[in-house]
Amino acid sequence: MTDLKYDPVPHNQKAFLEKASKRRGFRKAYDALETEYALAHEMLSARTRAGLTQEAVADRMGTTKSAVSRLEGAGKHAPSMASLKRYADAVGCMLKIEFIPQPVKRRVAAQPSVRADAPKAARRST
Repeated sequence: MTDLKYDPVPHNQKAFLEKASKRRGFRKAYDALETEYALAHEMLSARTRAGLTQEAVADRMGTTKSAVSRLEGAGKHAPSMASLKRYADAVGCMLKIEFIPQPVKRRVAAQPSVRADAPKAARRST
Protein backbone atom coordinates (compact mmCIF):
# COMPACT_ATOMS: atom_id res chain seq x y z
CA MET A 1 0.00 0.00 0.00
CA THR A 2 1.16 3.55 -0.71
CA ASP A 3 2.71 5.57 2.10
CA LEU A 4 -0.04 7.76 3.57
CA LYS A 5 2.22 10.60 4.76
CA TYR A 6 1.17 13.87 3.25
CA ASP A 7 3.07 17.12 3.37
CA PRO A 8 0.92 19.70 1.56
CA VAL A 9 2.48 22.53 -0.37
CA PRO A 10 1.35 25.84 1.13
CA HIS A 11 -1.16 27.59 -1.12
CA ASN A 12 -2.76 30.93 -0.44
CA GLN A 13 -5.92 30.92 -2.57
CA LYS A 14 -6.74 34.55 -1.77
CA ALA A 15 -3.29 35.75 -2.86
CA PHE A 16 -3.46 33.57 -5.97
CA LEU A 17 -6.82 34.99 -7.01
CA GLU A 18 -5.67 38.54 -6.30
CA LYS A 19 -2.63 38.11 -8.55
CA ALA A 20 -4.46 36.14 -11.24
CA SER A 21 -7.38 38.59 -11.40
CA LYS A 22 -5.01 41.20 -12.85
CA ARG A 23 -4.71 39.14 -16.03
CA ARG A 24 -7.01 40.16 -18.84
CA GLY A 25 -10.00 37.84 -19.21
CA PHE A 26 -9.30 35.98 -15.96
CA ARG A 27 -12.43 37.07 -14.07
CA LYS A 28 -14.80 36.10 -16.88
CA ALA A 29 -13.16 32.68 -17.30
CA TYR A 30 -13.03 32.09 -13.54
CA ASP A 31 -16.67 33.06 -13.05
CA ALA A 32 -17.72 30.73 -15.88
CA LEU A 33 -16.14 27.81 -13.99
CA GLU A 34 -17.19 28.86 -10.48
CA THR A 35 -19.00 25.61 -9.67
CA GLU A 36 -16.13 23.48 -10.97
CA TYR A 37 -13.61 25.45 -8.91
CA ALA A 38 -15.79 25.10 -5.81
CA LEU A 39 -15.94 21.33 -6.33
CA ALA A 40 -12.17 21.12 -6.83
CA HIS A 41 -11.62 23.17 -3.67
CA GLU A 42 -13.90 20.86 -1.65
CA MET A 43 -12.14 17.77 -2.98
CA LEU A 44 -8.67 19.11 -2.21
CA SER A 45 -9.78 20.25 1.25
CA ALA A 46 -11.20 16.80 2.03
CA ARG A 47 -8.02 15.07 0.84
CA THR A 48 -5.86 17.47 2.87
CA ARG A 49 -7.96 16.89 6.01
CA ALA A 50 -7.57 13.14 5.50
CA GLY A 51 -3.80 13.61 5.15
CA LEU A 52 -3.70 11.63 1.91
CA THR A 53 -1.70 11.92 -1.28
CA GLN A 54 -3.25 11.48 -4.70
CA GLU A 55 -1.49 8.11 -4.84
CA ALA A 56 -3.13 7.01 -1.58
CA VAL A 57 -6.56 8.14 -2.77
CA ALA A 58 -6.00 6.30 -6.05
CA ASP A 59 -5.13 3.10 -4.16
CA ARG A 60 -8.28 3.39 -2.08
CA MET A 61 -10.41 4.06 -5.17
CA GLY A 62 -8.78 1.29 -7.19
CA THR A 63 -7.62 3.71 -9.88
CA THR A 64 -4.52 5.65 -10.92
CA LYS A 65 -2.96 8.84 -9.61
CA SER A 66 -3.58 10.49 -12.98
CA ALA A 67 -7.31 9.67 -12.71
CA VAL A 68 -7.42 11.31 -9.27
CA SER A 69 -5.55 14.30 -10.66
CA ARG A 70 -8.17 14.65 -13.42
CA LEU A 71 -10.98 14.42 -10.86
CA GLU A 72 -9.41 17.23 -8.82
CA GLY A 73 -8.74 19.42 -11.88
CA ALA A 74 -11.40 22.11 -12.18
CA GLY A 75 -12.89 22.55 -15.62
CA LYS A 76 -10.90 19.76 -17.25
CA HIS A 77 -13.16 16.82 -16.48
CA ALA A 78 -16.79 16.39 -15.49
CA PRO A 79 -16.68 13.57 -12.91
CA SER A 80 -19.52 11.07 -12.72
CA MET A 81 -21.56 10.61 -9.57
CA ALA A 82 -19.99 7.17 -9.13
CA SER A 83 -16.48 8.67 -9.25
CA LEU A 84 -17.40 11.40 -6.78
CA LYS A 85 -18.88 8.82 -4.39
CA ARG A 86 -15.74 6.66 -4.62
CA TYR A 87 -13.53 9.70 -4.06
CA ALA A 88 -15.58 10.80 -1.02
CA ASP A 89 -15.36 7.30 0.44
CA ALA A 90 -11.59 7.19 -0.19
CA VAL A 91 -11.04 10.43 1.75
CA GLY A 92 -13.39 9.41 4.58
CA CYS A 93 -16.29 11.66 3.65
CA MET A 94 -19.91 11.42 2.58
CA LEU A 95 -20.97 13.03 -0.67
CA LYS A 96 -23.76 15.58 -0.25
CA ILE A 97 -25.24 17.50 -3.15
CA GLU A 98 -27.67 20.33 -2.56
CA PHE A 99 -29.90 22.48 -4.71
CA ILE A 100 -29.97 25.86 -2.99
CA PRO A 101 -32.68 28.30 -4.09
CA GLN A 102 -31.28 31.45 -5.63
CA PRO A 103 -32.46 34.78 -4.29
CA VAL A 104 -35.45 36.04 -6.22
CA LYS A 105 -34.41 38.87 -8.50
CA ARG A 106 -36.73 41.81 -8.43
CA ARG A 107 -38.17 42.56 -11.79
CA VAL A 108 -38.77 46.12 -12.86
CA ALA A 109 -42.47 46.66 -13.34
CA ALA A 110 -43.17 46.63 -17.04
CA GLN A 111 -45.15 49.44 -18.59
CA PRO A 112 -48.63 48.24 -19.41
CA SER A 113 -48.77 47.43 -23.08
CA VAL A 114 -51.71 48.07 -25.27
CA ARG A 115 -52.89 45.06 -27.19
CA ALA A 116 -53.30 45.41 -30.92
CA ASP A 117 -56.90 44.22 -30.63
CA ALA A 118 -57.77 46.85 -27.99
CA PRO A 119 -60.29 49.55 -28.94
CA LYS A 120 -58.78 52.50 -30.83
CA ALA A 121 -59.57 54.87 -27.97
CA ALA A 122 -57.40 52.80 -25.62
CA ARG A 123 -54.54 52.80 -28.15
CA ARG A 124 -54.66 56.58 -28.60
CA SER A 125 -54.50 57.34 -24.89
CA THR A 126 -51.01 55.90 -24.50
